[in-house]
Formats: sequence, structure tokens, C-alpha cells
Amino acid sequence: MDSLINVSSTMLYTAFILYLIATFFFGATIRDKNKGSHKGIGVSGKIGITITIIGFLAQIVYFITRWIASKHAPVSNLFEFMTFFGMALVFAFIILYFIYKLNILGLFALPIAIIVIAYASMFPTEIAPLVPSLQSNWLYIHVTTVSLGEAILSISFVAGLIYLIRQIDQSVSSKRTTWLEIVLLSLFIFAGFSIISTSFNLSGYSAEFEYNFNGQTVTTDYHLPPIAGPNEGNLITGDRMNPLFEAPGWMKGVDAARKFNTVIWSILTGLILYGLARLILRKRVGAFIQPFLRKVKPDMLDEVSYRAVAIGFPVFTLGGLIFAAIWAQKAWDRFWGWDPKEVWALVTFLFYAAFLHLRLSRGWHGEKSAWLAVGGFAIIMFNLIAVNLVLAGLHSYA
Repeated sequence: MDSLINVSSTMLYTAFILYLIATFFFGATIRDKNKGSHKGIGVSGKIGITITIIGFLAQIVYFITRWIASKHAPVSNLFEFMTFFGMALVFAFIILYFIYKLNILGLFALPIAIIVIAYASMFPTEIAPLVPSLQSNWLYIHVTTVSLGEAILSISFVAGLIYLIRQIDQSVSSKRTTWLEIVLLSLFIFAGFSIISTSFNLSGYSAEFEYNFNGQTVTTDYHLPPIAGPNEGNLITGDRMNPLFEAPGWMKGVDAARKFNTVIWSILTGLILYGLARLILRKRVGAFIQPFLRKVKPDMLDEVSYRAVAIGFPVFTLGGLIFAAIWAQKAWDRFWGWDPKEVWALVTFLFYAAFLHLRLSRGWHGEKSAWLAVGGFAIIMFNLIAVNLVLAGLHSYA
């Protein structure tokens, strides 16, 4: 089994590197922005999509070998789910790429997949037996369908974001440019989390705290230096820095302070990265990117964004509501229980239902549709991150 796990880990790392290399080739497709359009997808685009497909196949090998080693589908914890989500995102990109032949999608979609996979690596990677509620074939059906649906919807965000950068007037400051920069800043923060967490994980950093939780003394390990320590907690590892302050007393959840500390580090790192980018570029990030998108047809971006929702919405509905309800009935003897995960799945469903309604009935095309795609992705990320890590519920085993 150890050999299979090693092969699995190697294949996931290989896919990560290949996606990174492919991103540079897709980036090379915009180098001639001042020389007019090109026929077809170009040599760089062909190389980029070829490397992407090879990386995707490597990630499939990771998935299969981990499945064989664990004897169950590797989607049962946050590490496995997020790596599968990253793989599904790449799969969705490949499908839409061959439909629309749009190189610029790769330049934005692959970095998001890379960040997602890096984010997954922050969670425990050990293979563990399934808890009783997960010992069902509905695990594979429900979770994989939800992940695929959310991945396709994420491509809608990619196309919508490119549309906004392409179309919003960057020559003057406005509410639109401010909100667009906030969206880009949030991506820097997400990337900052992956970078800072990976750095300290590779260094082997660990600080242990002891604190009171519901009348019991418990311990928690920090893998980032403690800016915010547990409320009324004691640092056991004396060779580590003391926290600058304690987490608020109302944060009562298990490891709430450690999660709060991670949020602080992510925001700080993201702000530093964004600040460096602004210092180097000497302009807003969106304003810097915009000239490279002049060849991209906004109508095509709008079409890609809509088609991604049109495909992803029914897939998500099938997995996130219908299959989820069937599994909930088998696992907990009820179809619906207002668990945080269930609530936010419903919020996601209602939002994209409204998206399609506004698009088809009210004529919300172009910029309005793009902003909706961005908002939908924010809901998906809140569901994947905040609901999984912060809100306690029946899905907390993940």
C-alpha cells in the first residue's frame, strides 16, 4: 500500500507542476497583443493544452492509485475533496477550451486550480477508515457530482472575471474598478494562504497550545506562528513566539483560534503580495492586465460564462440537492435538516437559478451577468472554505 501512496503523491505533484508550466504557455499566447489576431489557437496554446491534458491524466492516476490504496473513493476528507475539485476544474476547462478555443481561459483557470490543489495540501493527507455515515456508495455519487458541478460553475467565474477586466474602463477610478480590485485582491489572499501555509509546513513549524474547551483541557497544534492564540490558552512549546493577542472569547468552536490565526496570516500575506504587485506594476492589477485582453472577444466571454452556468447548474442541482437528500435519508433518516452545508447548498442553488432567470427573462447579459458569475464563485468558495472550517455541523467530519 505504501508504494501506491507514493505513486499517488508523486502523480499529484507532477500534475501540479505540469499545470504551472501550462499556465506559462497560455500566458505566452498574449505576448503579441499589439500584432493583431492569430488564426487558430497558436503553437503556445497547443503546447499549453497538451501539457494540461498530460497533467490531468497524471491527476487521474493519483485518484485511481489512492482509491486502490484506501479501498474507497478518495473524496472523504478535505484534502481528497479539494484535490478532486481541482481536477474537476481542470476537466471543465479542457471541455470548454475545445468548444471555444479560448487560450485566455487557461491563463486564469489553471492558476485557480493550482491554488485549490495547494490549498488541499494544507489538510492531513493520511488515509483513514471511513466513518459510518460515509460508508455508502452515495458518497461517490453525491460528492463527485457536487464537485464537478461547482467546478463547471467556477469556469463561469473565470470567463466573467476576464470579461470585467476586459470591459471596465480602467482609465478612471470608480466603484466598478474598486470592486474589481477587491475581487482580484481576494485571489491574492487565497494565494497567500497557500503560499504561507506551504512555506511553514515545509519548514516543519509547530507550536502547541493548551486551553479550556467546554470544561475540558485540550491541546491544539499551530502550523503558523501564533499571531492570535487561544482564549486563555497556554503555550506549551516554549521555544516558539508568544501570540500577540488572544482570539475573541466568543470564538467557541474547536480550534477556532487556530483557524482565526490562519485567516489573519492569509490576509496579511495576500495584502503583501498585492502591495508588491501594485508597487511593481505602478497601477491597478486590473489596469495592467487589460491591454493584454484586447484581442479577446467580449461576446465570446459572455457566452462561455453563460454556457458554464447552463451546464454546471443542473449538475450541481443533481449532486448537491437530489443525491444529497437521498444520502441524508439513508445516513441520518431525514432528507433535510438545515445543516450549514445543506443551507449553503440551497443558497448556491437559488443564486444560480436567479442567475439563469435574470439572464433569460430580464436580459442580463454582459457586465451584469459577469458580476453575477463572480458573486456565485464567492458563494462556492464560502461553502468550500468557511462552511467546512468554521461552521459546525454534520459535515464537520470532512
